[in-house]
Amino acid sequence: MFTRALFTTLMVAFLAVGCSSNKPKNNQDDAANGANGANNGLTLELNGDSDSGKAGGLTTVYFGFDSSSLEGSTKTAVEANAEFLKANPTVDVQIEGHCDERGGRQYNLALGERRAKAVRDHLVALGVESKRLSTISYGNERPVAEGADESAWSKNRRANFVVTAK
Repeated sequence: MFTRALFTTLMVAFLAVGCSSNKPKNNQDDAANGANGANNGLTLELNGDSDSGKAGGLTTVYFGFDSSSLEGSTKTAVEANAEFLKANPTVDVQIEGHCDERGGRQYNLALGERRAKAVRDHLVALGVESKRLSTISYGNERPVAEGADESAWSKNRRANFVVTAK
């Protein structure tokens, strides 16, 4: 009888400790949100992307027609992304190069690759470790906007960031 009472008391004690509301601090959450608050409450999900707004402070970079040049607002967006990545050193990304529907399949795959690599190269030049960055081209296969006008095309000429580690 005494053994059963002791066993029951110990089980209740273990359950009480296990159900405690004081959960331990998760360092991965801090790393994902930036120990210095660089995320500013933005959503940062594994496999989240800048097109959907689930890649923390990373924003999609847009290009001009038939261009992979980083100029003006495109360059400014890449520089802001570099600051985010430097402030969040555990975040790795895949940079996806995309094109509008004009041009052949092979041409658009090559242009998407040039866009992704131009972004990656500029991020590395700004101090982001190259081992944290990968690239891929989807050409015109994954549009975010449907339509056959400049409004849709301008949204599809982009480099999208996908979080691969956080």
